[in-house]
Amino acid sequence: MRDATFTDPDLTTFTGLDGLGLHVVAQRLDPDKAVLACRVVADDRWCRRCGCEGRVRDSAVRELAHAPLGWRPTVLHVRLRRYRCTGCGHVWRQDLSCAAAPRCKLTRTALAWALEGLVVAHLSMTRIADALGVAWDTANTAVLEEGRRVLISDNTRFDGVKVLGVDEHVWRHTRKGDKYVTVIIDLTPVREGTGTARLLDMIEGRSKAAFKTWLASRDQTWRDGIEVVAMDGFTGFKTAAVEEIPQAVTVMDPFHVVHLGADALDECRRRIQQDIFGRRGRAADPLYQARRTLHTGADLLTERQKIRLDGLFADERHAAVEVTWGAYQQMINAYRDPDRAAGKATMTALVEATATGVPASLPEVARLGRTLRKRAEDVLAFFDRPGTSNGPTEAINGRLEHLRGIALGFRNLTHYIARSLLEAGGFKQHLHP
Repeated sequence: MRDATFTDPDLTTFTGLDGLGLHVVAQRLDPDKAVLACRVVADDRWCRRCGCEGRVRDSAVRELAHAPLGWRPTVLHVRLRRYRCTGCGHVWRQDLSCAAAPRCKLTRTALAWALEGLVVAHLSMTRIADALGVAWDTANTAVLEEGRRVLISDNTRFDGVKVLGVDEHVWRHTRKGDKYVTVIIDLTPVREGTGTARLLDMIEGRSKAAFKTWLASRDQTWRDGIEVVAMDGFTGFKTAAVEEIPQAVTVMDPFHVVHLGADALDECRRRIQQDIFGRRGRAADPLYQARRTLHTGADLLTERQKIRLDGLFADERHAAVEVTWGAYQQMINAYRDPDRAAGKATMTALVEATATGVPASLPEVARLGRTLRKRAEDVLAFFDRPGTSNGPTEAINGRLEHLRGIALGFRNLTHYIARSLLEAGGFKQHLHP
């Protein structure tokens, strides 16, 4: 006896075509695709102009790509009746808008499947086109338009933003030079511990004017709600933030601050190497051998690394490297200190110590000190506002690098911005609440 929970096989229900107003009347399995012959369920015999009844004139077949079933693409052959009005003579086809948009080659179910694959499963557009059995241009145009309509054009995605992260990103490598964009990230969920960062927008260029124009385009109420802006050391971003959202606190990201110290250490090591040997470092040179060890935090050094540094600093010719290394380690210790007040005190002491009175033999430390003194307010602001690191911004930059890799590069910036927003815009919860 058959289980009461089962019903008779129904291909229309199985393929989800009943929700599109279609009914399957036949099927054909080709080696590369499955073809379903369908008809429109709704009767559309009344004239839209005069309201008289129409008579069937002939029929036409429209081919649509449907969501794939298994490994092979699914294609619909929808037969549409054409009617002629008995009153005014007007000719029309059966309405198919429930199943597909006008002049679109994908059903609404196929569009939803493709958009989910792009946003949730991070599929490449080539993989989506192959699964649907359509050309790449057809899939790309349809899916991006659907993504803009359903997700990107929703202005509510800007609601609740209180912490911004801003950074530059290279989107195209060319022989004529790199092409840059400015990425703007919502760091509010990270600070509040409610989620992960998400990409808010991407704008062409990496200048003060680009960021300032984007801020000015937002309404005043939204700008008044911004509390913190995390950024790198580029002063153009800071100036734009100060002019457009003066109430917001600007925070210089710890990653970029530490990177300044690492750059100073590398420059000092290379300068001393040139002064001693008159050439670049070689494998047997002590300074070259310790180049990576110098960047390791003092609390993470192995015994072998400690011995290597002790031997390096025992040479008086390396005194400048030792002093620069000490400033770099003090910077790391400030950010790693679990007590933020103590970390801020450590960083304040470093800023004050390197601001003035640095010997001429330490030009790298003096240059680092001038930068820290100029941006001291932004550097120290991090210790009073936990969760405002620009680290999540760098993580999203990495996701965009991955996107560019699976797409084998982008030549169209408009497509790249749309794909980036769908990739890292935090839209998963919209598709799967």
